[in-house]
Parts: sequence; C-alpha cells; structure tokens
Amino acid sequence: MTSPRIRTTENLHILLWLIKDTCWVQDYRVLGVCMIVPTISVAIFLAARTKKVREEFIHNLAIVFWLCANSVWMIGEFFYEDTTRPFAVIFFALGLLTLAVHYVPKWIGVRA
Repeated sequence: MTSPRIRTTENLHILLWLIKDTCWVQDYRVLGVCMIVPTISVAIFLAARTKKVREEFIHNLAIVFWLCANSVWMIGEFFYEDTTRPFAVIFFALGLLTLAVHYVPKWIGVRA
C-alpha cells in the first residue's frame, strides 16, 4: 500500500514531468533543461523510497531511466540537431531491461 506521503510525491512528480515535457514541445529550452534536475531527482527519490517493495521499485527505476532518455533526447533536439537519440536509446533499453528482469521470470514461472 502506498503511503499518503509517497502518493503526494508521485502527484508532484507528474506535475514536474508535465512541465518538463511541455517546455520540450513548446521549445522553451532554458526552462526545459532546468526541469530535468527536479524531475529526475524526484524519480530517484521515489525509487529509493520504494526499494523495499520490489514491484514498486522496479517500475520507479524504469521511470528514472525513461526520464533520463527523454532528457537526453530533449537536449539533443534543443541544442544538437537531434543527434543524441542513440544515447537516449541506451537509457530506454536500460528501462526495458529493468522491467524484463522483473517480468520475464514471472512469465516463465507461469508457463512452467
């Protein structure tokens, strides 16, 4: 069960994430880049706070990787003529790998 404090932090995180992505789509470069730090910081905080509940932790860790990927991609679009996508793919792959490490054994266990 998620505590009220964690739920409040998750809701704040959604706000930060939306501000960051809105800045990206509106091409507000300075604010968009500034929003990377609080957005990823809260994602790391949530992952750390949920580390005792594996399912929550795994998903929060995948979100950290996802936000890192989005941030690298956003910076690439803003400043590097969209050449950072290969680096963003690395973070997306880490997020997928994190989820695979969690789910594949469950899927195999169900079939066995």
